[in-house]
Amino acid sequence: MSILLHKEKEHDYSNGNLRVLSIVRFMSAMGFAFISTIWAIYVDSFFHNISYVGFLSGILTLVAFISYFLFIPLIEKEDKAMLYKIALMGAILGYVLLFFIENLYLFIFIAAIIAILGTLRVTSFGIMLKDNSKKGSVSKNVGLMYVFANIAWFLGPVIAGLIVSGIGIRSIFLFASGFLIFSLIIFDRSKIIDVNKKKSIDKNPLKNFIGFFKSKDRTIAYIISGGVDFWLTIVYLFMPLLIIRSGLEVTWVGYFLGASVIPLITLEFMFSKMAAKVGFKRIFQIGFFIIGTITILGFFIQDIYALMGIIILANVGVAMVEPTTESYFFNILKKKEALQFYGPYNTTSTVGKFLSKIIPSAFLLIFPFKSLFLIFGGVTLGIFFLCFKIRDVIEEDIKS
Repeated sequence: MSILLHKEKEHDYSNGNLRVLSIVRFMSAMGFAFISTIWAIYVDSFFHNISYVGFLSGILTLVAFISYFLFIPLIEKEDKAMLYKIALMGAILGYVLLFFIENLYLFIFIAAIIAILGTLRVTSFGIMLKDNSKKGSVSKNVGLMYVFANIAWFLGPVIAGLIVSGIGIRSIFLFASGFLIFSLIIFDRSKIIDVNKKKSIDKNPLKNFIGFFKSKDRTIAYIISGGVDFWLTIVYLFMPLLIIRSGLEVTWVGYFLGASVIPLITLEFMFSKMAAKVGFKRIFQIGFFIIGTITILGFFIQDIYALMGIIILANVGVAMVEPTTESYFFNILKKKEALQFYGPYNTTSTVGKFLSKIIPSAFLLIFPFKSLFLIFGGVTLGIFFLCFKIRDVIEEDIKS
């Protein structure tokens, strides 16, 4: 009887933490959705050049990539809940400062600090989510987090676009800070604690990163996950600039970004559960095929409204892949490997974002904007073929 009671308490505790993490994810995602809506447009106000916007964004992503190595010992040894709170507080302070600062170099410096803290936030949250998930339910819980986050990414851009039209672009920094403050308060009051620490830390982060790629399965999972972030750059960085340059108001950027999340809100949780039943391999293949073929189609479309429409449609493929890549990664790991390899794995996001900003920006120095659709579509179709080489993991078969 005592064993049954212990299991029931553990189950309730886990579900309570997941509810809190879902709310925290929603509130923080609202703040970051506000920033993403105006980011490319705001940076472009300094440069007035799409390539330079891409290059600066790529440099900031590279800074974030380097910070993942520096934070591996922290993630292994320190309280993930405390690290998450520190990262949120840093973002809040950074956005408040950006509201007042107009100097380009100070802007870049603060943006770099926020990017560095972002790696700490993402990694600590992911570990907390895994630690509060029962075995065999990781993909379902990750999918649930994406539902909450995507609702925020639907509402955030629409609201941000209306705010910018009403009171100006710089006010977004304060509104974003407000949502992060609420997120921090809710998380702090939850009293979530860290139960997953290593007594000895990896003193050579670079060696740990190189060790990550000694496994073919981990390497392929890394590339597949990075492919999602690679493609999303066309949505959040390049499309807003194209919309503005096509003569439309900034509110259309908000409408586009909000609408692009609708397939994710309606389909991601379903696909995350489906992956647990039918296997990740089939889901990945179909998802990347949809993304790649539709994006290439964009090269042949001239009308800006039709172009926005097909990019939104391509997000059906993203809905299949985005909530399942991390779940697949956790399922191919051995029990003791999460703390060691989750930090290096998270660099896939920054690598994907870095390449998707630097390479297309270089192309734009020579080729027209439309060439971007061939680049992004070609890369995602390449990943579609790579998906044939992954392990066909069916999560429901490994439940205890």
